[in-house]
Amino acid sequence: MKSILAFEAPEEAAKYDIITKELMAKLKGYQHVLEEHYQLTAIPKGVIWTTGELATTTFSSIPIPAFTREDFIYMSPILKEWQNLLVSQLDGKLIPHIQSFYENFSTDQLFVILAHELTHHIDLFVDEFEDERHDSIWFEEGMCFYLPRKYCLTEEQFEEVTSIELELLTTFTEDYGDNDLNDFGSISYQGSLSSIMFDYWRSYLKVKSLVEKVNGDVHKIFKLYNKWHEQGRYTSLVQYFENNLK
Repeated sequence: MKSILAFEAPEEAAKYDIITKELMAKLKGYQHVLEEHYQLTAIPKGVIWTTGELATTTFSSIPIPAFTREDFIYMSPILKEWQNLLVSQLDGKLIPHIQSFYENFSTDQLFVILAHELTHHIDLFVDEFEDERHDSIWFEEGMCFYLPRKYCLTEEQFEEVTSIELELLTTFTEDYGDNDLNDFGSISYQGSLSSIMFDYWRSYLKVKSLVEKVNGDVHKIFKLYNKWHEQGRYTSLVQYFENNLK
């Protein structure tokens, strides 16, 4: 997989040469996990590293500087940009310990975002990149966070980020809790940053709870998800899991 630095000035690209090489080297290990256990058969051509501004205004209009398309992953490697973005999602709510967590957002957590984007490429997801995706985007997004966090973070880091997002979910439920999880999709990105992230938090936490119901058997959850698709999606995926995991 190529590593491509797409910055407006050569000196800017040079500043991030070391961290991008470190992240790409680490990604190879996670790639092997996906290939061996989760049907990653076709990897993207490369990662295009760029600034948050270019990622969200030139390469896309999504307000989050990490996304994947069929051939390339686009991502900002600039830790300070991520720290500022993640603090801003709090919408000015005074939650000092969570703000401190995001102000000190680590390269380990940054790597999880990169690994999240690669996870989108596994064949276990039924929707293709060019499809108009609906009904199950929450499952894919949630699983794309669950797997990297489970494989790439320490148990302490895993529990910490889970606790943070559970608290954020509770904090913002009054604002966004009426939104249907099944509606998570392209329209989600038209809201505020906190409303967008709310859908990510609850998607991850929902997937985590599903996996825990089957004693950590991720493949059992994937089998149910694929069965739901093969049977024609006659009910929502949330309801399907509720009906089949009692």
